[in-house]
Amino acid sequence: MHASIDQLEMLNLFKKKPKKKEPPELMDLDGHPLMEGDEVIAQRYDLGKCKVALEGLQYFYVSDDPENKVSYIKMIDAITGRQKVKKVIEEEN
Repeated sequence: MHASIDQLEMLNLFKKKPKKKEPPELMDLDGHPLMEGDEVIAQRYDLGKCKVALEGLQYFYVSDDPENKVSYIKMIDAITGRQKVKKVIEEEN
């Protein structure tokens, strides 16, 4: 016995599941993954050492001066697609 299209639609078999919105995956110039709270050295906008902050679904680089905040979109390297920052990696002794 074959089900009609109307019967299948009623069972939600053809219904698209909404995509879960997530923030983008970021990588520094050296290929290290970046996450909220990471410390980085920015290569642009005279930010220097700053932290990665997440607001909603968008990342920002925030320097010690809270007024100095730059969106991750402005830090994309056109050639590699990576961020123009270098992750501060603490070495274990």
